[in-house]
Amino acid sequence: MPVIDIQQVKRRHPLGDSFVHALKGVDFQANKGEFVVLKGASGSGKSSLLSIIGAMDEATSGQVFIAGKNLSKLNDRQKSQLRRDHIGFIFQSFNLIAVLTALENVMYPLSLQKAKNAKARATIALQQVGLGDFLQHRPTQLSGGQIQRVAIARALVTNPSVILADEPTANLDSKNSAQIIQLMKTLSEEQGLTFILATHDESIIESATRVVELKDGLLIKDDAKSHHAENAL
Repeated sequence: MPVIDIQQVKRRHPLGDSFVHALKGVDFQANKGEFVVLKGASGSGKSSLLSIIGAMDEATSGQVFIAGKNLSKLNDRQKSQLRRDHIGFIFQSFNLIAVLTALENVMYPLSLQKAKNAKARATIALQQVGLGDFLQHRPTQLSGGQIQRVAIARALVTNPSVILADEPTANLDSKNSAQIIQLMKTLSEEQGLTFILATHDESIIESATRVVELKDGLLIKDDAKSHHAENAL
């Protein structure tokens, strides 16, 4: 069973007396351990698709299954629980809490779960991203690359099925960007994490195991399709 299964998803937004059709009938699946890039110009539907996969927005029509759960059958509380338990988020703007230390920022989603051993688990997550010596540093005391590593640790700490990233290297220089890309790729390979990244960064696109291209709300290219077709022969 795919970790993500999107079937004929459409999403439209009201705009005055008409509608903007952000997605126009998209089919998309992703399996455990895939490192998938969504590419396309601004307005192509990348962010809309990420928001729907992350249960932050609802499809106008179609079916969305995440970790085997049909999102259309979940209420708001159940969707919150799905996000909490199965999905990690990495944002372009980092979204760390400025007054908290790196350790406290990573512990925060565990506190929402009322998880045991939160401090130990957050410490391990920060060690995984190479920040074991920076547990008590606040965001203002860290570089941009280090802040994004904290954000990745925060996404990892709940043991999600899927990690979603929207332009995760947009605010980083080329050196830090390369390090973050390699870190995410390693985590995907070693831990079987499914990464879905929306980006314009050619370095990430080149590193992807699969590139899915959207244009005007349609999925126009999926470089894994030919691979699947070969396997089916």
